[in-house]
Parts: sequence; structure tokens; C-alpha cells
Amino acid sequence: MFFEVFAISLGVSMDAFAVSISKGLSIRRTTARQCASVALWFGGFQALFPLIGYFAAAGLRSYITSVDHWIIFGLLSAIGANMIREGIAEQSDEEHRMESSFGWHAMLPLAVATSIDAFAVGIGISVVSEGIWPIIITIGIMTAALSIAGLRIGNVFGSRWRKPAQICGGSVLILLGLEILLDHLGFFEAVRAMLF
Repeated sequence: MFFEVFAISLGVSMDAFAVSISKGLSIRRTTARQCASVALWFGGFQALFPLIGYFAAAGLRSYITSVDHWIIFGLLSAIGANMIREGIAEQSDEEHRMESSFGWHAMLPLAVATSIDAFAVGIGISVVSEGIWPIIITIGIMTAALSIAGLRIGNVFGSRWRKPAQICGGSVLILLGLEILLDHLGFFEAVRAMLF
């Protein structure tokens, strides 16, 4: 379970990490206030959205347990594919201008946009786990830490990390979804039975 929690947390925080890198590109130097801003906005929303998704789906749990692995695979694959697509796509001038501000008018839409995938993860968690709090806390802390790191990396190293971070995060989510699907379908048990 630890690996799954870590992988989900890492995967969903990659959007915020990538956005933080690009915000770091737009400033001359990082300040404690800017670091706190990205940590609180991105970490807070990444923790809030899976919680909302979890409770929204909790009432439907009895209806979807028979197809939960397909739901999780579909959600994580769609989220991951979208992250990879965004990592490959070119960024518009308007998006770049929005990333240069740390006010609520710039941070709120970015925090919501980077947390949509976490909402879907919360739905997925509701069908496979009763314990949401360790996952929520891990996602929030990891996102906050990676957002601060991303801001500093963007400020120091430049734009080359933004796209690889999104592509890597998307790939992690797709692979995790595939692993959950294959596990529920008994693929790993069948392989173990053949080998041993």
C-alpha cells in the first residue's frame, strides 16, 4: 500500500511541480512568501480535491466495486495522458503571463486546474480503500514540497524541467493504473503461479 500511496502522491503532484517550475522562470529570485504561496495553494488544493472526490463517490461504492479496477485504470490513464499531452504542447503567451503573478487571481485557477486529477483520484480511492486520511496528508505534503522545489528549480535551471516533469508524472499515473488493473484481473497471481 505504501508504494501505491507514494506513486499516487507523486503522480498527482507533478502538475503542480511543473507549474511551479514555470512560475519560477518568471521571477528574478524566490522569496519565502512566494514559496509559501505555491505550497499552500497547490498543496492545499491537492489535498482538498481527493477528499471531495472520496466523499462524493462514497455513496456509490456498493454499485461500483465490481468494476472499480476499470474505473481506476480509466481515470488514471486519462489523467496521465492529459498530463503528457500538456507536457508536449506549446505554452501560450497568455498562460505564461498568468504564471508570473502570485496573487489569488492567478493562483486560484492554477490550483484548481492542477487539482482536477486529484478529484478523480479521490473517486478511485473510495472504491479500493477505507482510509483516506494518510493518502490526503501524503498528497498535500508532497505537493507542497515539490511546489517549493519546482519554484526554485525553475528560477535556477530554466524551462527544460517543466515538460519532462509533466510527461514523467503522466507516465507514472498510467503505469500505476495499469498495475492496479492487472492486479485486480489476477495477472500477477497467474504469473506467480506459472513461475513458482
